[in-house]
Amino acid sequence: MKNRRQKHERSSSFTGNSHRKSTNKKEAQIKIEKKEIDSVEDEIKRLNKAIEVSKQQIQALYQHTLKNIGQEEAKIFEAHMMILDDPEYFGQVQQKIKTEKINAEYALKQVTDAFIEIFQNMDNEYMKERALDIKDVSDRIIRQLLGIKTVDLSKLDEEVIIIAEDLTPSDTAQMDKQKVIGFITETGGRTSHSAIMARTLEIPAIVGVEGIIANVKNGDIIIFDGDEGSVIINPDKETLKQYKDKKEKYEQFQNELKQLKGKPSITKDGCKVEIVGNIGTPNDIEGLIKNDAEGVGLYRTEFIYMDRDTLPTEEEQFEAYKKVLQAMNPKPVVIRTLDIGGDKEVSYLNIDKEMNPFLGYRAIRLCLDKVEIFKVQLRALLRASIYGNLKIMFPMISSLEELLEAKKILQEVKRDLDSEGVEYASNIEVGMMIEVPSAAIISDILAKEVDFFSIGTNDLIQYTTAVDRMNQKIRHLYNPFNPAVIRLIKMVIDNGHKQGIWVGMCGEMAGDPKLIPILIGMGLDEFSMSPISILRARRIIRNIERKEMEKIANQIIDLPTAEEVERFIDENIAID
Repeated sequence: MKNRRQKHERSSSFTGNSHRKSTNKKEAQIKIEKKEIDSVEDEIKRLNKAIEVSKQQIQALYQHTLKNIGQEEAKIFEAHMMILDDPEYFGQVQQKIKTEKINAEYALKQVTDAFIEIFQNMDNEYMKERALDIKDVSDRIIRQLLGIKTVDLSKLDEEVIIIAEDLTPSDTAQMDKQKVIGFITETGGRTSHSAIMARTLEIPAIVGVEGIIANVKNGDIIIFDGDEGSVIINPDKETLKQYKDKKEKYEQFQNELKQLKGKPSITKDGCKVEIVGNIGTPNDIEGLIKNDAEGVGLYRTEFIYMDRDTLPTEEEQFEAYKKVLQAMNPKPVVIRTLDIGGDKEVSYLNIDKEMNPFLGYRAIRLCLDKVEIFKVQLRALLRASIYGNLKIMFPMISSLEELLEAKKILQEVKRDLDSEGVEYASNIEVGMMIEVPSAAIISDILAKEVDFFSIGTNDLIQYTTAVDRMNQKIRHLYNPFNPAVIRLIKMVIDNGHKQGIWVGMCGEMAGDPKLIPILIGMGLDEFSMSPISILRARRIIRNIERKEMEKIANQIIDLPTAEEVERFIDENIAID
């Protein structure tokens, strides 16, 4: 099969290409036969023993991931531990063993298949992909019951590209990054664990390549481009040389980016901006420091509240915020208050199921209703403020009333701390996210009440275009080049500047190489992005002139379609 090309949506934000002999990840096939048992008690003991061994393995994976990858990624295995401790799940398995007098592995497979079907029939793409967690845990227990050994991706003899139906969190967590130079999977999407891990580990990956296993065998030469989403199986010599050259240029480009560490993010004509990073946990700070971030533009505090059974205490939150502020001091740290709801569920809050959770009881709406939860977080933030340069940001503000109420509660917490003699910084800037069209439209009014705006483009695009960004069927309509989105962003920046406040952006658009020059032309002051995008963004900014980009941005505002906006950028701005 020569030069067989396949084109797919890229699912790793890491840009690069790889060519290497493939390793088709095929473990011993799990064959489960239904068997009658003599002793229910012995069979349940066998099941419980397999569960205990699996718990030990997952705990080891958790520690390995926490140490070598990060806290957010390690939370995947906290979720696996919760499945292993789920009395309803294993209660059903035990009940099957008792009532049907069948072997543990068959009973477990039946119950697991029923749970997976429930998840896969949900409308939410994120929840569909969480079925993989249940399958991963179940397969691990079944392998223990059957005595099947697992393929160890941490012990590889040569550099490989892994081809698999899908890679479980366990697979990706223990990958030898020095040997696994990339992977391609048949299933999965941008929110799957394998895609998330690929971005974190900076491993080129393409997911959702239908038929790849059937078309590839061990020892085949594969080229795949994690940036373009293309796969070439058994290329000819000319194509192979072309991609070898491309890879060398890419590696040279990465080395050039490293030379930008410590350099200012300033355009050729002297316009200085800030390039900062998005984080979810204190452990993510390491990636920001490694990539020379100028601060934190978005600290998503909801991860402190997730994957646990009770609310985090004031002291727990204080320690987390303090750690980040100290690590980045004196650089700015923008911490977003609790943004739970939508696709981020917290079971112990007992929030009712909603027909449309993204338009429902979430973020600031929840905080203004559950004021005591909000106040605990604000107390922790204020107490931590003396350890660095804190800026507090409210999410999903859609009206002036909400903003004024949030600010009022913040003042109440300050008065409480004053009466207790608790110290906090006196110069904390207070801002809000612009992620709802109504907020963008009245941004001239809102700008009078805050010190800064941060445009959350992921939700702003979703709400402006009425497109669920998790819905694969209409994903093509979720487009950052949409003229309505471009116009709203320009409006927000202009209204913010008229009131003398700075305007940042913390959505994916902020790190998009094509859009960075346009955002500079619109006057954006701060760009917050994934750590691995920072140095490339700095390079782009240092190679353009603000005045020239301003002219191009003004021309783009009048274009009628997303296609024309993107084409105009391609034709008028050279981005390397």
